[in-house]
Amino acid sequence: MGFDQYHEPPEELSQQVRTFARMIASLIEEAEAIGWYEQRMSVEKDPQAKAIMKNAQSEEFKHFGMDLE
Repeated sequence: MGFDQYHEPPEELSQQVRTFARMIASLIEEAEAIGWYEQRMSVEKDPQAKAIMKNAQSEEFKHFGMDLE
């Protein structure tokens, strides 16, 4: 990850706050994956490979939604 997960000393944070930080990190990771697939699909010439990437991106959207729940 390109940033520190905590901005306050972790030992001073409650378990609930640390769990929330992990969930936010997961959302960021899923959003990044969605964007990466979009970039890959924009340059991919092979229709079958592009379809596989589209399916994988769709799964990332599902994961993102699950993290929101």
